[in-house]
Amino acid sequence: MDTSHVLRSSGIAALAAAVLLTAPASAAITVQIGPSGKTYASTAVGCAAHPATGQLSPVVQAGLFNPKRNTTAAVLLNGSEIATVTASSAAVDVWLVEGTNTVVVALSKKTFDAYTFAVQPGLCSLPDTSGNTFSADGTLEYAASGKSYATVTPGCALNGATGTAQPYVHLFDNGDYLLNVSVNGVPLTQLSATRPHTPVFLGAGVNVISAANGFLSTDYYVRDGGSGSCTLP
Repeated sequence: MDTSHVLRSSGIAALAAAVLLTAPASAAITVQIGPSGKTYASTAVGCAAHPATGQLSPVVQAGLFNPKRNTTAAVLLNGSEIATVTASSAAVDVWLVEGTNTVVVALSKKTFDAYTFAVQPGLCSLPDTSGNTFSADGTLEYAASGKSYATVTPGCALNGATGTAQPYVHLFDNGDYLLNVSVNGVPLTQLSATRPHTPVFLGAGVNVISAANGFLSTDYYVRDGGSGSCTLP
């Protein structure tokens, strides 16, 4: 498919919408609606465990926006078709490569939107956690900054956002700090004196948890989510 004329009218020009949708790779994402008003894609590149490798990889979601029954569309990455989305399965994770990526959602030869994403080198590389320390019993990991700590061994609990049992760890604010918490690059919540801790549910494979105190410091924790599901006791 020749997408040269699509690139001129989409991507940057797409309407940014603060819409939360359930994503295959993550709990929720912020999306942009394409010029046609019939497709959407993530507004930013996230990191998630690739299903084939279990390694953190750059990913976005793309698909149909409020599709009518029997609607279908092809999803292309850099000119190659990678998936078909339908009204009943309206979104797909698109795993990106380093450099500039163009994602196209095409309902027909005349109706399609393109979205451009730039993936910087090392975007989803594992962070350096060598400065972190552990409690004497090994159950807690403290960030090098001293501003947060997390449980080491995942537990199992029902994730209300997904309705399934998932492994999780608990993250704590180690003082009256304002910490913005993300998982694999996807914002989760904010910790502070009024909300000093939170459960962090883990997806399949490697998960990177970050707790950023503005531009002053960012704490990192790496956890293995296994298959991304677990059995409640």
